[in-house]
Amino acid sequence: MPWAGAACGEVVWPRVKILVTGSRGLIGSALIPRLTSRGHHVVRLVRGDPGSTPDQIPWDPEAGRLDGARLDGADAVIHLAGENIAAGRWTAARKARIRRSRVDSTRLLAETLGRLHRRPAVLIAASAVGYYGDRGDEILVEDSAPGRGFLATLCRDWEAAADPARASGIRVVHLRTGMVLSRTGGALARLLPIFRAGLGGRLGNGRQFMSWIGLDDEVEAIHHVLTHDAVQGPVNLVSPHPVPNREFTATLGRVLRRPALLVVPAVVLRVALGELAGELLSSVRAYPARLLATGYTFHRPDLEGALRHLQGRRSGGAN
Repeated sequence: MPWAGAACGEVVWPRVKILVTGSRGLIGSALIPRLTSRGHHVVRLVRGDPGSTPDQIPWDPEAGRLDGARLDGADAVIHLAGENIAAGRWTAARKARIRRSRVDSTRLLAETLGRLHRRPAVLIAASAVGYYGDRGDEILVEDSAPGRGFLATLCRDWEAAADPARASGIRVVHLRTGMVLSRTGGALARLLPIFRAGLGGRLGNGRQFMSWIGLDDEVEAIHHVLTHDAVQGPVNLVSPHPVPNREFTATLGRVLRRPALLVVPAVVLRVALGELAGELLSSVRAYPARLLATGYTFHRPDLEGALRHLQGRRSGGAN
């Protein structure tokens, strides 16, 4: 182990080597500066040929190519890579690509890590609260049963693909992340222009719960599970205060000082987006039981405070 133990399960890390996939994505691009600011040595796994670029290792998950010798001696691996689930309509071909980008890449990485002579202490792998499926107002913790549907099945198989790493003695953590709030990417970034134009509003009946987390808390929570060796298995990376869609949209409109009175009927969403609409209308009321039990403190647990922080506004609404 590259660290010394500390009280309350926290691990005191010296400067260590951390491999990161998906480093150019919304979460990865925010996480890497956080890790390097702590003095860690970050090495990115990238698709294509990085040439002589230092601190980058090529891999090709679709072709099953990953040079294990280049990974030997890493202290931790954070696996965030995967095709954007909400980027377009779910055709059969697109669903197959989404599945390959998550399940196959995780299996390749886990199998390669498990064969190393000097294995990392921890593999932290992305997942999603979509694991739980459409569950109404049921409070969902990490031990809750999986749901049904494409995304729930995908998440279950995505997490199972890390089993080879777990079987080799590596601590494995699955990040069941909710909607990540950021002005620069993700769902909120796509919603902001619509709401600023006064065209925002609820989806369907608006009663479906939305499990969300601010990007700052997402990054801090990942660092938390990285440095707490008691944390393993699934971890809900969500605020402790999920809200119904109608409350989310009303709060966003209030923060932006724009009306949010329109309604997008469920039938319109289904016609426009097909099967993907079902996920947008599904209700997931996830609760971060494992994070809170291991001492994580949210910086912005309430939606309005998180949105105002992102907009650079104080709680009173002033610029």
